[in-house]
Amino acid sequence: MSAPTRRLTTAQALVRFLSAQYTERDGVRRRLIAGTWGIFGHGNVAGVGQALLEAGEDVMPFHQGRNEQSMVHAAVGYARQLNRLSAQAVTTSIGPGATNLVTGAALATINRLPVLLLPGDYFATHSADPLLQQLEHPVEADVSVNDTLRPVSRYFDRITRPEALIPSALQAMRVLADPAETGAVTLALPQDVQAEAYDWPEEFFAERVWYVRRPAPDPVELTAAVEAIRSAGRPLIVAGGGVHHSEAEAALKAFVDATGIPVASTQAGKGSLRHDHPADLGGIGHTGTAVSDDLARTADLVIGVGTRYTDFTTASGTLFQNPDVRFLNLNITAFDAHKLAASTLVCDARSGLERLLEALSGHRVSEAYEAAYRAGKERWDEVVEAAYRADDESAVPTQTQVLGALDAAVGDDDVVINAAGSLPGDLHKLWRSRSPRQYHLEYGYSCMGYEIPAGIGVQQAAPGTPVWALVGDGTYLMMPTEIVTAVQEGLPLNIVLIQNHGYASIGGLSEETGGERFGTAYRFRAADGTFTGAPLPVDLAANAASLGMDVLRAKTVRELREALATARASDRPTCVYVETDPAPTAPPAEAWWDVPVAETASREAAVEARERYDRQVAGRRRHL
Repeated sequence: MSAPTRRLTTAQALVRFLSAQYTERDGVRRRLIAGTWGIFGHGNVAGVGQALLEAGEDVMPFHQGRNEQSMVHAAVGYARQLNRLSAQAVTTSIGPGATNLVTGAALATINRLPVLLLPGDYFATHSADPLLQQLEHPVEADVSVNDTLRPVSRYFDRITRPEALIPSALQAMRVLADPAETGAVTLALPQDVQAEAYDWPEEFFAERVWYVRRPAPDPVELTAAVEAIRSAGRPLIVAGGGVHHSEAEAALKAFVDATGIPVASTQAGKGSLRHDHPADLGGIGHTGTAVSDDLARTADLVIGVGTRYTDFTTASGTLFQNPDVRFLNLNITAFDAHKLAASTLVCDARSGLERLLEALSGHRVSEAYEAAYRAGKERWDEVVEAAYRADDESAVPTQTQVLGALDAAVGDDDVVINAAGSLPGDLHKLWRSRSPRQYHLEYGYSCMGYEIPAGIGVQQAAPGTPVWALVGDGTYLMMPTEIVTAVQEGLPLNIVLIQNHGYASIGGLSEETGGERFGTAYRFRAADGTFTGAPLPVDLAANAASLGMDVLRAKTVRELREALATARASDRPTCVYVETDPAPTAPPAEAWWDVPVAETASREAAVEARERYDRQVAGRRRHL
């Protein structure tokens, strides 16, 4: 007797399959693919589009997007808020819709965050050839524009026959649910195959649960790790995003409370401890705090927990200067655990910290070391207070005073989102995180335009939670389109739009590296042809209002505080628009970052910058 089957198109079968996939960790079950974002064109409208319509909202919720890249950002924000235990899919047409996914896919994979991409593709039969928007390659007929997604996907397949979907869909779910492998997953769907019917085995649509593992550390590695920690005089924990993804914050706190080992955090790891915990030293690296970076320079053991050690974290290899420094990396991904020639604990962050705590019973750092880092923390807290303080409430606020006003307005569980410009540096140094998910910085890809769509994804994942997307004028101009989606869906997203007339972060970097802020200001051309004239007469607040947001204009510190309070209380998408005093008020960088400077130049600024560069690069170490 033959097994029961169901006759559906490939697209209909895929939607039904996705609706029956779940993750489970620690007894908590979630939909693996909780909804699908889409913009329809000829490559997916009659396939995936029709399948979503036929399935209905109860089977697969649909979200209408305005830009393909931003749909991926929204899905990434959703997945990050839910600790990678639930994700969303994104469907586009063939051609420009599909290639617009590449930036978002790169962001997802770099940040180790799951998203399922379903772009349309050419006819598998080549019956209509060349197809509208089809890339013709003269010697590789199987290449399409979707091949641009291969290097930024953790799994890729082109489904050229209906039955090929079965093994590929299962592999896609495996990768999405695996904390060591996750990222963007692409199933390219030829548009004729999407609409082709097939007799699918009923077993394909059965409910499946993908258990998210918490692998424990290997006993041999654990013994070596305990010995390394016990023998260290100045250990320092570097907390990365893996602490949050594995929900290891409580385990980290218990470990720190018992051992006294201080914690510095990467952009992704900030909030692993509350800011007022005596062992929380704030950010580390180029955008870190003075106390974190000072301890990093003298640490004899650096314990990386869930971090991949980007150049910002290591100050481009110049931060960890103790000649006897060793590294111990606890990471679920062996690739990251072995960085900096470290001893390894390849395991789940929570499991690893719990086993370490058991094995280190009675061990604690010296009182002198604790006293030293606590005193450094107190000094840095004074720096934060000074940066936030506004002595004149009637004055135009500086950017750090904007952060101070927001700090006073938010509650413990509010989420603050940022990704690019000068704000990441200021936030990493100054923001006082009060809960694990409050600080949402995408700094693996530092993608301008991420903040607003990611805010929508976070709002979907955490309804009722106040969400703040912090954007500068440069970032806003890149991708404001999903404001329309927030208005359409009634999501009370708050945007803090800071107008400083250009690329402030890159302007400062350009000046430091001899570029003299060339091409970084939004201004009219002057008589000499340079962009040094008057600021452009753009009104971004009016633009946000035209897209449907409520807009509050704040010209002073006092008005800013009032506007933030009003926005937080509103049930409508609201934009707080503020022009800032351009005078730099953030603390300077406490560690270097390698941006190569022209080795030969005729302009004095570049010559001086190269001299500074040569002095800094001499401090780089390769840890072997």
